[in-house]
Amino acid sequence: MPSLVLHRLHQHHAPLPLLQTNCKTKRNRNLQVTFVSTPTSSNMSANSNSVERRSISSLAPLEAILFDIDGTLCDSDPLHFLAFCDMLQEVGFNGGVPIDEEFFIQKIAGKHNDDIGVVLFPDWEPEKSRKFLVEKEAYFRMLAAEKLSPVKGLYKLRKWVEDRGLKRAAVTNAPKENAELALSSLGITEFFQAVVLGDECERAKPFPDPYLKGLKLLNASPDHTLVFEDSVSGTKAGVAAGLPVVALTTGNPEHLLREAGASLVIENYEDPKLWSVLEELDALAAKL
Repeated sequence: MPSLVLHRLHQHHAPLPLLQTNCKTKRNRNLQVTFVSTPTSSNMSANSNSVERRSISSLAPLEAILFDIDGTLCDSDPLHFLAFCDMLQEVGFNGGVPIDEEFFIQKIAGKHNDDIGVVLFPDWEPEKSRKFLVEKEAYFRMLAAEKLSPVKGLYKLRKWVEDRGLKRAAVTNAPKENAELALSSLGITEFFQAVVLGDECERAKPFPDPYLKGLKLLNASPDHTLVFEDSVSGTKAGVAAGLPVVALTTGNPEHLLREAGASLVIENYEDPKLWSVLEELDALAAKL
């Protein structure tokens, strides 16, 4: 583990204030963080209606489900935000002014580290940018080992999937170490029949390649496969792969997910809107 990460580890003793929309404190804190979702609007923009969305009911009989990891299985975006916020301040990013949640959502959330490096450090040498991001991920894993928690209702949905014998894969832009830590911490490593990493694809999300690879590994039909996502980047990837996407508002406001092409937007896996759709899929499948 990098020495700076070890130094940060020893600093985490005091309670951490609840994270709202920005990061104003340094790393001598513990972790109690959450995002406050941007209020959703019932008046979607014309742009949000211009994206062609596949009907979820058209998937019956459902064959497979592809899950993103960060923000979709676990509420990890606040930890990524904290790690970026702290480390960017250390290198003097933006004149030392802390990034806020809006910047994180627009520039960082759901994106592959190669793309994040280009956005954050256009003047840095690639190797310097990669080194920063490797250390950021190590710092994130330190935080996640203490505080990672499942999205509400996750285990209820897991049982629903298992009871129906559906194929399932995790599809993520996260580094392998992060993905393994998340699945292990949540106790769902064995639940997945395949794990697809953006690093192992020719192109990561928002391109469709990771989801297309997930379909191939599961030998699943795109006509009967559903995606769960939480980021704009991931939602665009699922839509580009020709799959309907259920998007969670764990880290992004509803209107952005709608604009990205989500067929359904939910708060978490206990959302009545989700279970209404799943019950409809069961009813349709029973008639076939």
